[in-house]
Amino acid sequence: MPKNIYGFQYGKYGETRAIIAKETGLGLMANNYTNKGSAFSLKERTALDLDGALPPTPRTLKTQVTNSAIKVAGKEDDIERFIYIRALFDRNVTLAHALISSEIKHYMGIIYTPTVGLACQRYSTIFRRANGIHFYPGNINNAEEILKRYHHRDIRVAVVTDNQGILGIGDQGAGGIAICLGKLMLYTEGAGIAPWHCLPVSLDVGTNNKSLLEADDYLGWRHERLTGDDYITFVQQFARAFRAIFPNALCQWEDFSKQNAFAIRDTYLHDLISFNDDIQGTGAITLAAILTAIKIKKEKLQKQIFLVHGAGAGGVGIAEQLKTALVEKGLSLAQAVERIFTLDSRGMVTTERELEPYKKKFAKDPAKLGWYKDSRDGELLNVIKKAEVTILIGTSGQGGCFTKEVILAMAGNSNRPIILPLSNPTDKTEALPRDIHTWTEGKALVATGSPFAPVSFQGRKYPVSQCNNVFIFPGVGLGVIASGAREVLPSFFTAAARAVSDHVSPKAMKNGELLPPVEELSKISLNVAQTVGETAIREDVGSLCAFSEFQHNNDPKRLRELIINMRWRPEYLPVISQTGPP
Repeated sequence: MPKNIYGFQYGKYGETRAIIAKETGLGLMANNYTNKGSAFSLKERTALDLDGALPPTPRTLKTQVTNSAIKVAGKEDDIERFIYIRALFDRNVTLAHALISSEIKHYMGIIYTPTVGLACQRYSTIFRRANGIHFYPGNINNAEEILKRYHHRDIRVAVVTDNQGILGIGDQGAGGIAICLGKLMLYTEGAGIAPWHCLPVSLDVGTNNKSLLEADDYLGWRHERLTGDDYITFVQQFARAFRAIFPNALCQWEDFSKQNAFAIRDTYLHDLISFNDDIQGTGAITLAAILTAIKIKKEKLQKQIFLVHGAGAGGVGIAEQLKTALVEKGLSLAQAVERIFTLDSRGMVTTERELEPYKKKFAKDPAKLGWYKDSRDGELLNVIKKAEVTILIGTSGQGGCFTKEVILAMAGNSNRPIILPLSNPTDKTEALPRDIHTWTEGKALVATGSPFAPVSFQGRKYPVSQCNNVFIFPGVGLGVIASGAREVLPSFFTAAARAVSDHVSPKAMKNGELLPPVEELSKISLNVAQTVGETAIREDVGSLCAFSEFQHNNDPKRLRELIINMRWRPEYLPVISQTGPP
């Protein structure tokens, strides 16, 4: 096992107060957690055997950020900017996060969507330095020993992918770990979970992407994907090892294929502290936008009729979250499901069809509808008209399928229809916000999956809110960790959605904005964490935070104190020699 040259000194809230240097000298500059580059003070240089290793005048973190921003701006395209920021992270995590924090909206588009999709596709060619863990059939039997190498980092959250369902671009093999890296950077930016407490994990079970298998420089396991019992056994081996080594850590499943996403989430619902962001995070952020729209309309959620066009992981996840929210509003389970329609590529999902298990829960019995005679009646436009849909949600990936006729049908059902074309990237969005506002004469309430500039219509500007999961998962993770929750409940995501919606100001709602600005990410994540933590305590799945001496004792005020103080900020920590402070 490699020797660790550093450790951490914690405060009573579980926050990192200092880095303990177990060895001094140039090794500290080679490690991205201990390195400060030119910002090591003269006193630190002397105490840590770095005297003479750096030019004599120290720089401030602020100056380092300014210089880094200039270098990023000078790169020729976003993939080169991605490479630069990742390389900066590999040298100096504090500086990398200070840079991202300085302009979160701008840099988020580089470290995550949309640029991270290119990073996945080019992973083998842009590989610079190992990050995280790659499990494959050749080492999965040693999973516990491999995970133990990271035990000193006090892992609190892991993002785990099998690389198959990446960002609408599908199976990317070993490259999928770039998604995990990006998500964990957002955990740090939003929730303040220190980078050393984060672990990206790739379950490399092979790839069916022929272009990768045929590429000379492909770094992943060169086999077609494991399936059936072999796949299940592989995931089981990882789950057992993770639970054994990090029993208190949160495991976020990411970018699995549709059926595997639901099967794995449900299998480990009680065995791991885990959730699937593609299912539950997507459901929560969509619910947040809908809750804001309902406030604008001054209507009730339980009076709406929902149609989710696209019954994949995201679409069914949205339907699940709507069902949970409707039941919390007093509807029975059957009444809630009755108000939610799902469509896939074959039209409305009905019980007369042979269905994947995850689609069955929202399948409609044609005999109970009255207006459904054959499959043609299950087409999008007809369902909108006959079911009198008031909220239309797109997760189909079919660009332009919300036609003018579809949008006008929605306007016929409601004076302010809620229309959420969530597929991304931009060319896959179901309808452009400009068209929706034009066709409804500015009456529609719109949020999208991709970022769009404000729409100008008849002398008025309509901002376009983006349904971005980043408002949800960092806060959920922090709330779970701080509350000591032993499982992740569906109600956590309803609570998170309400917390996000509550951040939309009256002025913003008047402008038709359904979600808050991403510049408020840190504040939003704090309140999401608080709401989720309180929900865990109220529903009796919270215990004592395993990462802190300070315990919340089921008191919301003490819980907030814990959450606030355990968050890491991108500021240089003292580096203390094991033999004494510098």
